[in-house]
Amino acid sequence: MIEVRDINKSFDGQQVLHDISINFEHGKTNLIIGKSGSGKTVLLKCIIGLLEVDSGDIFYSGQCFTTMGQKEKKQIRQKFGMLFQGAALFDSLSVEENVRFKLDMFTGMSNAEKKERVNFCLTRVDLEGKNKLYPSELSGGMKKRVAIARAIVLNPRYLFCDEPNSGLDPQTAILIDKLIKDITEEFNMTTIVNTHDLNSVMEIGEKVVFIHEGWKWWEGTNKEILETENNELNDFVFATRLVKQLKNIDEI
Repeated sequence: MIEVRDINKSFDGQQVLHDISINFEHGKTNLIIGKSGSGKTVLLKCIIGLLEVDSGDIFYSGQCFTTMGQKEKKQIRQKFGMLFQGAALFDSLSVEENVRFKLDMFTGMSNAEKKERVNFCLTRVDLEGKNKLYPSELSGGMKKRVAIARAIVLNPRYLFCDEPNSGLDPQTAILIDKLIKDITEEFNMTTIVNTHDLNSVMEIGEKVVFIHEGWKWWEGTNKEILETENNELNDFVFATRLVKQLKNIDEI
């Protein structure tokens, strides 16, 4: 479990996050949603330690990440899996080399053991036999799947996904959502997904946190989100649906 307790964050005197407290549940897909500029990306960066909070604490399985020294933080970070918005693959490395990268950095595994682990992860994301391809030879969806394989190669306890469906067509986005949910359950991870994709919310949002102007404005499940009387959340859901409908019309 990841616990965020009363965190605040400001930039140049402008407060971006206000007293946010959230428990992200273990073994589930936890979604952070909100419009652009709401603070959800800042929140995610604070959780993983890319930004320091002004006040408040972040706990990983009961351990206070905020007050840890760099050595202790490094040990926690080695339990992270990261899926970045643009996949963030190394263009000069093959699929196999991209997935193997963390094994080379953080383990003393033999080459044979690394090969076996890479192949397992690629098979798990339905990319068996694609080892020698390079990112330039992959579709957007395949790049995201390689990034997922790299994210799980160290068998992480925590998985963080930043806009995983950005730039993908609706059908591929559904496949990526299902893959994220399936590996969360399979590897028994705490997964946090930062997204504005309402389809993702409805498909995999076992816990959903809505951030509005830097405040935690609502939390619940994907089943509860359509029944809420929270005006700002309803406005967000309606606007998101409308934009998606207009985009689909433009693509016809």
